[in-house]
Amino acid sequence: MSTVVLLILSNVFMTFAWYGHLRYKSSPIWIAIGASWGIAFFEYCLQVPANRWGHGQFTAAQLKTIQEVITLSVFAVFSVLYLKEEITLKIIAGFAFIAFGAFLIFKD
Repeated sequence: MSTVVLLILSNVFMTFAWYGHLRYKSSPIWIAIGASWGIAFFEYCLQVPANRWGHGQFTAAQLKTIQEVITLSVFAVFSVLYLKEEITLKIIAGFAFIAFGAFLIFKD
């Protein structure tokens, strides 16, 4: 379970690193890049141990699948709460197809 918790936390940092600057488009791009790299450092400090400790309990493909499902979940919450964007039915349907793909990867 620690693998999943670490992946959730790392994805929160990753989402802010990749998309947080979108609320500050008036600041210079070099500041956005520097801030993103600084945030991404903490993402890696969580993501690398999550994958290292999780490998063996999960296959690499399963770890990647877990990460992608977490990424979409964290991003959906982030886009609504932080970016103030709507999640449409089309987006939900697309995420559902991805979740179905994840289900297939874990099904024996």
